[in-house]
Amino acid sequence: MNLIQPKRVGVVCRDDVADLPILNELVEYLDKRVEVVLDAATATKLKKQGAKIEEMNVDLLICVGGDGTILRTLHHVKSTTPVLGINMGTIGFLADVQPENAISTLTKLLDGFEVARRERLSVTVKDGKIPYAMNEALVITSNPGKMLQFAIFVDGEEWERLRADGVVFATPTGSTAYAMSAGGPIVHPGVNAAIIVPIAPFNLSARPTVVDINSEITLELFVTKDAELVIDGQFYRKIGNEHRISITKGEPALMVKFQDRHFLKLQDKLRNVGKI
Repeated sequence: MNLIQPKRVGVVCRDDVADLPILNELVEYLDKRVEVVLDAATATKLKKQGAKIEEMNVDLLICVGGDGTILRTLHHVKSTTPVLGINMGTIGFLADVQPENAISTLTKLLDGFEVARRERLSVTVKDGKIPYAMNEALVITSNPGKMLQFAIFVDGEEWERLRADGVVFATPTGSTAYAMSAGGPIVHPGVNAAIIVPIAPFNLSARPTVVDINSEITLELFVTKDAELVIDGQFYRKIGNEHRISITKGEPALMVKFQDRHFLKLQDKLRNVGKI
């Protein structure tokens, strides 16, 4: 069992005034024990020096916020940096630690922690850089009520031709996000799989499908209609029928490992899904 004992800890916080008390408490606690590196936006809040997330060279990166904060951060952080989420959001599938438990959890983690790999998807189009997808890569119509027409291939073999509002390509981690809302299965994060979930397909045979994450999935758009490529609900790019999208296994993200109680956590979180 290889434990990581962090000496340099990074902190990222979402832009919410309500998070400042816990942010101040965390930074004050960490400053007495390790070297602390703040991202530029967080440093500005605390009137300290900061660094770009891409340039942080830390042993642990703490994200104060919701799942969206973690997803945005993962689009920039080095893939070898373990991430810990302090949940200031609503559901918090990725943010494992509640704010009232933050200090006690950090006290234990500073003595050493393990990491868990979370698979991500690599999305390629003919031009432009696309971040890895921790939850999902979504292709969706830009105009509600106007369906897209497309074909999906798995390792070169045609899986389906569809007219639909779009399609979700999800990781097991993302199976409890958009993919679940679109009718996809819930898949344990330890399963080496990718999930294909059509959105409102005009086709009775089009069902959610689980494939090997080592497969190459390809999407080809037909007919010129406006469409969007969305990564984790954070990155947006317009695409057209001149774009061929390839989805393969990407570099994994590293998350601080806690006791595996995945399905118990799901039961707890999903009871509150849909509540405002």
